[in-house]
Amino acid sequence: MVRKLRKVDVKQGFRVRQGSPRHGSLQFGVLLLFLTTLSVPLTGTTQVMDGNEIIDDRSTGTLHASRGGEWRLVTDEVMGGRSTGELQLDRYKARDCLRLHGSVTTANNGGFVQMALELAGGKRFDASEYAGVVLQVAGNGERYNLHLRTSDLWLPWQSYRASFVAEPEWREVRIPFTGLEAYRTGKDFRSSRLVRVGLVAIGREFEADLCVGTLRFYRGDKE
Repeated sequence: MVRKLRKVDVKQGFRVRQGSPRHGSLQFGVLLLFLTTLSVPLTGTTQVMDGNEIIDDRSTGTLHASRGGEWRLVTDEVMGGRSTGELQLDRYKARDCLRLHGSVTTANNGGFVQMALELAGGKRFDASEYAGVVLQVAGNGERYNLHLRTSDLWLPWQSYRASFVAEPEWREVRIPFTGLEAYRTGKDFRSSRLVRVGLVAIGREFEADLCVGTLRFYRGDKE
């Protein structure tokens, strides 16, 4: 049973798009306005990982993540775009999940739907003892992005990102920090200064449907 956060018609399965997804790009102004709405304080004491690498395993049964903080939905409607989305507490194929569902359109200079989590209440989040991020995801066969921001980034459109495909069956996606691509920044990624994580449907016309069951860090020398 789905616990609805907003009035929405929730599907029991995913509509899988046939063939390879088309790729597109967002205009500079879209990224500026979008990421500005997600800006967080870049000062404060570093919060160090305490040995529990779980970011969220959906055990809270709410929008709050397991380690704290609250997931929120952001779409390009905040700056005049026409993409729409819902963030839902759901259960898919015997697993509790957080489900991002919506329609992404580049009309009116738009083109994104995102679920975002501030990792440490505006403080820097030290994940330097870890090698990357692991997600347990299912979806509709579309390509999505993982976006990470650190306190080294001052301009709102900057991030470190990687893409993955969410298939209809649950699968593990492992993204090493070394595989992240710096977007509009020349600064190296430093995992000791994490601020925020986002899972994003972005940059082209498509239906987004993504379930996230677990999000955690992993240790390269132990896994």
